[in-house]
Amino acid sequence: QLQLVESGGGLVQPGGSLRLSCAASGFNLDYYVISWFRQAPGKEREGVSCTSTSGRSTNYADSVKGRFTISRDSAKNTVYLQMDSLKPEDTAVYYCAARRTLCLYAISAYNYWGQGTQVTVSS
Repeated sequence: QLQLVESGGGLVQPGGSLRLSCAASGFNLDYYVISWFRQAPGKEREGVSCTSTSGRSTNYADSVKGRFTISRDSAKNTVYLQMDSLKPEDTAVYYCAARRTLCLYAISAYNYWGQGTQVTVSS
């Protein structure tokens, strides 16, 4: 019914950039908090970035602050994660997730999840 689809992942060299997309169908993302999570090999899923409803505020994990930028395109009902200066430790499956209110990084707090897109940073 309500769906999120990530895209834009791939293989990139350290220092490179990728732009991930999270496209929604069945609901208007402007009314939802959207977060990006990632899960690296051998690690638990962790919050990366969050944008509040209508983009009123944004939040970034310390590990990506200054390198990643989250944004919205309301016309396309899509949220993006621009990832610059990528590091090998950014390698993970990246997921977008939606919830009704408040930026949180608790996995259980999110109602909707995408399928994930693989980001690999390697030389």
